[in-house]
Amino acid sequence: MTHEALTLIEQIEALVSAPPATARRSELPQLERTLTDGYAGSLALEGERLRLERRIAELAGEDGDATAKSEELATLAQRVAAAERDHLRLRAVLTQLRGRAEAARTAGARGLISRARR
Repeated sequence: MTHEALTLIEQIEALVSAPPATARRSELPQLERTLTDGYAGSLALEGERLRLERRIAELAGEDGDATAKSEELATLAQRVAAAERDHLRLRAVLTQLRGRAEAARTAGARGLISRARR
């Protein structure tokens, strides 16, 4: 896992695991900013996986030293698998964070309605 992906996942997990009582409208900007960062990270991981797969296809069609080619293919395959694992993990925590943001929006809307009725 890349350092950036790990840091982002840890940040999201910390927000998701915070006590539910803190899911207030005041935390909504941080939740939305982190969601945006998470979606950008997800796209970056998907792009990395696609670049690696393209390189595998190119390498498979190239002539050259079979041993070196085999080693590079193995390395690329490992990197593709790692990118896919990171991507799936990130998407899973993003789903949880999206739920947390929805709860904060709902709590904020309820608070506004309560104040308006007073």
